[in-house]
Amino acid sequence: MGSAAMGDVADLVARVAAGEPRAIGRLISWIEDGSAQLPEAMGLIAAQPGRAHVIGVTGPPGVGKSTMTSALVAAWRARGDRVGVIAVDPSSPFSGGALLGDRIRMHDHATDSGVFIRSMASRGHLGGLAATTPQAVRILAAGGFDIVLVETVGVGQSEVEVAASADTTLVLMAPGMGDGIQAAKAGILEVGDVLCVNKADRDGAQTTARELRQMLDLSERGPAQWRPLVVTAVASRGEVDEVVAGLDAHREFASASGAGQERRHRRAIEEITALTLAQIGRRLSTTEASFVSELADQVVAAELDPFAATDRLRAHLGVDQDGAVPG
Repeated sequence: MGSAAMGDVADLVARVAAGEPRAIGRLISWIEDGSAQLPEAMGLIAAQPGRAHVIGVTGPPGVGKSTMTSALVAAWRARGDRVGVIAVDPSSPFSGGALLGDRIRMHDHATDSGVFIRSMASRGHLGGLAATTPQAVRILAAGGFDIVLVETVGVGQSEVEVAASADTTLVLMAPGMGDGIQAAKAGILEVGDVLCVNKADRDGAQTTARELRQMLDLSERGPAQWRPLVVTAVASRGEVDEVVAGLDAHREFASASGAGQERRHRRAIEEITALTLAQIGRRLSTTEASFVSELADQVVAAELDPFAATDRLRAHLGVDQDGAVPG
């Protein structure tokens, strides 16, 4: 990279640090597009990490995630926090677009300079969501935001993974949906630090909250571990005080106990691993594509089994069976 290009990158990062929305948006676009300038930019971003509290919001469809996001943003802004919102769509790997029709609900915050809202998709670049989401969060933290909320638009395992990568995870449920037990079986409750029964003005809200507390009573947790809180809210009316208090309580616990540092360490491991695997994948699809294609032909012709083909590819790349590169 030439000095002029490096200067442009440094200028962009400086504008991000000043909280300039257009610069922040451009740098997040570099993440999505796999820009060659991204490593240089993220190296500069690392020098000013910020202190944002990262909150993941997840839950089954229909629980009001976007309405809750909007209500939380309003509550945080009322106490003076700057808030960044990233809505991630892990469900559209082929279209490459981030689906966020509910973004319209955030229009009340569109003209607020203390709020930054961005929808994004992994597009299969740079290790997928495991890498793109932490990088986008890091950019917003460097931009001076106090809270970064990651709202997952898609559903499934990817949604759980994104939410679990946050400092604090908020799991939303709705009364009478009949999906509480199913969500517990799917493991979605395992990642929740605060469990919220939204739409609590409907019948069955307190019953659902009681069932959640009973399920938590059956889980084994040590005395030094965080016990997830069960709260209720009516996000459509802005009644989210219990949610805000619960999120604040978990942040204080994580800071005092060291659990927050441990979670950030785990998130860094996942990010490094995802980026490394992505780089290997790009090499296999570009410079080594012909060799991989030859192996595939032999597997199809039953001349090699997939394990033997893997051994040959690994030897070709100079990696031993344990994954080490001989030195």
